[in-house]
Amino acid sequence: MQNINEKILILDFGSQVTQLIARRVREIGVYCEILPFNSSVEKVKDFNPKGIILGGSPHSVYSETAPIPKFDVFSLGLPVLGICYGLQLIAYTLEGNVDRAAKREFGKALLHIKNNEDIFAGVEQDSQVWMSHGDSLTEPPAGFEIIATTDNSPLCAVRNTERQIWGVQFHPEVHHTLQGKLILENFVRNICKCTETWSAESFIENEIKRIKELVGDDEVICGLSGGVDSTVAAVLIHRAIGDQLKCIHVDSGLMRLNESEEIDRLFKENFNMNIEVVNAEELFLGELNGVSDPERKRKIIGKAFIDVFDESAQKLKNAKWLAQGTLYPDVIESVSVNGPSATIKSHHNVGGLPEKMGLKLLEPFRELFKDEVRAVGRKLGIPEWFIERHPFPGPGLGIRILGEVSKEKADLLRKADAIYIEEIRKAGLYNDIWQAFAVLLPVKSVGVMGDERTYEFTCAVRAVTSTDGMTADWFPMPYDVLANISSRIINEVRGINRVVYDITSKPPGTIEWE
Repeated sequence: MQNINEKILILDFGSQVTQLIARRVREIGVYCEILPFNSSVEKVKDFNPKGIILGGSPHSVYSETAPIPKFDVFSLGLPVLGICYGLQLIAYTLEGNVDRAAKREFGKALLHIKNNEDIFAGVEQDSQVWMSHGDSLTEPPAGFEIIATTDNSPLCAVRNTERQIWGVQFHPEVHHTLQGKLILENFVRNICKCTETWSAESFIENEIKRIKELVGDDEVICGLSGGVDSTVAAVLIHRAIGDQLKCIHVDSGLMRLNESEEIDRLFKENFNMNIEVVNAEELFLGELNGVSDPERKRKIIGKAFIDVFDESAQKLKNAKWLAQGTLYPDVIESVSVNGPSATIKSHHNVGGLPEKMGLKLLEPFRELFKDEVRAVGRKLGIPEWFIERHPFPGPGLGIRILGEVSKEKADLLRKADAIYIEEIRKAGLYNDIWQAFAVLLPVKSVGVMGDERTYEFTCAVRAVTSTDGMTADWFPMPYDVLANISSRIINEVRGINRVVYDITSKPPGTIEWE
């Protein structure tokens, strides 16, 4: 990204939705990156941003363990926008007052705008915003004016135009803030004077150049999981280094129905790229035998993939890299890489990697969101039928079979999942859903089929809507479609006699069950 001059820097203080700020800024057409709150001033200056956004945090700014930058953010002469904790950090640093709120504010609120210039230009009066805070400003710093309130936050937004500092108590990055994108656009475009230089095309151009320089004459192994991310990564890397890329699809025994055949056909018919299909079902299922803890399963599956790739690498004289389709949400949920955020779960292609491996990682999408990867895929010519496929986790069915994993259970789930997806496609709902999948529960129940008693597994079906996978709402599946799904699974999959529908949103749940 070195040749992109129009950039915004986001400092991460540990919020789980910091990545959404980056997502919204990129939607505006401006490149941005996230750095830890404790980055050095030299690193910030080297990035050379045109503005800085201070993100949220689960911490209180006045606590002993509060994340505080190591340098004076406000002395760089750049426009600064503080969001939630970022606003409180502005006030705390510049000698305003922040205290624990008498009434915590979580959820929707109406924004009463007192000044609709600059950051609130074009924003409607009483527009809905989203609050999530336990602390509040009780007194702004000297030289700051109050530019918006809510019924519960008399100091909801402040500014000091002379020092180019703005702060808002709400979260403009979440979709519940209805005009949040406009507020961020006002800051990025009108205040920071950034122009549109970030797009799928610019990403492809820069990444091809970067990959060529990074890899040189080395060979790269790319593990194709069957999902969109690894597939787009493979096509992009092939565009950069051609036959130096060696694609391997590992049939782990945890794939969807006919997954390996579809992947092989996609690459041969559309990109003239041959892939090696390795049947490793026995290895994966053997390693998983008797294991029920989801974290252990993820790490076992991750290690098994690396073992297969390492073995394949031994056949290549010059293989030095392992390419993966790791995304931003994978990283933030796996480990606190940028700030003091909470670890939710490991991902097989991030936290599940062994500490020592024979290959270096090449992850072109580590800073991208799912819909950005899809946009890149379209520009690379990947067929729409594949681009619109729902996300599929790297560990595959291993984390959709709750409890111990076996071939019998994997076969049951494969069939049930295929029926589920077929039915939502027939109903014309597939593209309205971010992700849909079936889960096999470690629960058996009594049923009656053909006047006989059965005692078989329960299958849960899940469907969510989302924009980027960071938050998600359960999809209101029509009853008649649910009835068809349930009837077909129970009648066609011997071993399942009960189907339930998951109506949990994220948060509090995650999209996957494990």
